[in-house]
Amino acid sequence: MKENQQNEIKTPDKVSEKSRKHFKYRSNTCLNCEHPLDLSDRYCPYCSQLNSTKSLKIGDFINEFLSSIISYDSRLRFTISDLLFKPGSISKNYINGKRLKYTNPFRFFLSVSIIYFLLQSVVSFFDPDYDTPFIDTNDNTEIVNDTEIKESLKDTDNTTPTKQHTDSTANKKEKKTNETSTQGFWVVNNDTIFNNNESYKTRVEKLESLNNIASIAQKIDIFTDFYKEKEIKNASVALDSLHIEKTRLNTWLYNKNKSIEHITESPRDFINYLLSKVPFFVFFFAPLYALFFWLLYIRSKYTYMEHLVFIFHIFSFVFLSIIITTIPDYLLNTQIFTSLIFSIIGPLYFYKALRKFYGQSRPKTILKFILLNIVFFISSSIAALIFFISTAVLY
Repeated sequence: MKENQQNEIKTPDKVSEKSRKHFKYRSNTCLNCEHPLDLSDRYCPYCSQLNSTKSLKIGDFINEFLSSIISYDSRLRFTISDLLFKPGSISKNYINGKRLKYTNPFRFFLSVSIIYFLLQSVVSFFDPDYDTPFIDTNDNTEIVNDTEIKESLKDTDNTTPTKQHTDSTANKKEKKTNETSTQGFWVVNNDTIFNNNESYKTRVEKLESLNNIASIAQKIDIFTDFYKEKEIKNASVALDSLHIEKTRLNTWLYNKNKSIEHITESPRDFINYLLSKVPFFVFFFAPLYALFFWLLYIRSKYTYMEHLVFIFHIFSFVFLSIIITTIPDYLLNTQIFTSLIFSIIGPLYFYKALRKFYGQSRPKTILKFILLNIVFFISSSIAALIFFISTAVLY
């Protein structure tokens, strides 16, 4: 009897001797945080690192990677199932202390949103004609290339007589009253393109008399006209030609012409770039949106952070649902399933989640549901506009 007990103490783990978890690789001190351990401790109770002194090998690394996925799977399974089929329950359980059962709501949101956009990138890679849901990347705008512009300019000079050619006397009078408009310019598709170096000199000289904001606006006009006419893409060369100081701001303003040109020529690339930033936009927009929940439910027992947890679970549901519907929509070449999420399933889910999480009556929940949707539409539109402009500026 005593021999059997001793054998159990010596070999408490039924694992392979080659495994890093085997008893013979145990240590009395955690290699990570140096916390004292017993040989019976499989993991450090302080930092949770595996108590093993065995050096990592490829097989050990693969086994640990797979086991981490399996151990994560239970939390992932509960998170996905409750998030999809029990609106509001996952948020309520999480803030009531059942946190080991679910994954971290903030990390889960980022993971799901990134997976969604990776999936969109993969689909777009194999099918360039596939459109992202609710984003029409088919550019119907007629883009005039350089040759067409030159031909248009040529036709304008040869076939469309201007007042300058037909009435030289009137032209001289106008030249005295409006110097910049009569020093030679072309009008192509309602865009004024100056073609006289002297006009640039005059416009640059006027910058000194303008305030900072007006000066920047005037520089943008000058740089745009110069970029179109001269087709000089090097900012340093362009600024030297215009006799404008090569500051960081001036260089950046001139280089924006290349970004605008790229967006015009490849709108799909810009949209994909914009969409890749959406998770970060939502991540930073959610705290702002949570303020309205806090104000609207100010009499509730929930804190600001608990409202924020609820919001991230709602956004996670949206991205997770789109992930599920992306493949069937792609295979059927439609957006029916995704449309159902935003038009019917999503609003119904949001209402049910509000009712379950906050536990208020139907009339109150419906009223607050309407108010929160209005607030979301207005605030997200403003935030999206700022986000779009800032993204375009930094593109």
